[in-house]
Amino acid sequence: MAEQRSELEERIIIKDQHTKEIDLVNRDPKHINEDVVKVDFEDVIAEPVGTYSFDGVWKTSYTTFTVSKYWCYRLLSAVLGIPLAVVWGFLFALISFCHIWAVVPCIKSYLIEIQCVSRIYSLCIHTFCDPLFEALSKICSNIRVAVRKEF
Repeated sequence: MAEQRSELEERIIIKDQHTKEIDLVNRDPKHINEDVVKVDFEDVIAEPVGTYSFDGVWKTSYTTFTVSKYWCYRLLSAVLGIPLAVVWGFLFALISFCHIWAVVPCIKSYLIEIQCVSRIYSLCIHTFCDPLFEALSKICSNIRVAVRKEF
C-alpha cells in the first residue's frame, strides 16, 4: 500500500514538473531579453532640433509605430509561436540527447583510455628526462652572471 502511494506521489511530482504554473505577468524572470528587444519609438525615430514635423504627424507616427509593433508581434507570436516552440523544443531535446548519449560517454571513454597513455608517458618522462635535466641543472648550477656598467 505504501509502495503504491509513493509511486503515485512520484507520478504527481513528475506531472507537476511539466505542467507547472507560469508567471503571466513577469514573462522574462531571468532577464534574457533585457536589452535586446526593448525597442520603443524614441529608440528608432528621433527628430533633431530644428527639423520638427507637425505635432499631429509626430503623435500619429508614435501611435502607429506602437500599435503596429504591438499587433504585429501578437499576430506573429499567435501564428508562429507554437510551431517555433515545437522546433526549439525538438532542437534542445536533440542537443540534450546528443550530450547525454554521445558527448559525455565519448569524453568518459577518452579519459579512461588516455589514463593508460598518460601513465606510460609519465613513466617515460621520469625515466629519461628527469635524469637528463638533473644533470643539466648540476652543470649549470655553477654558472655565475655578473652585470657591470662600463663607461
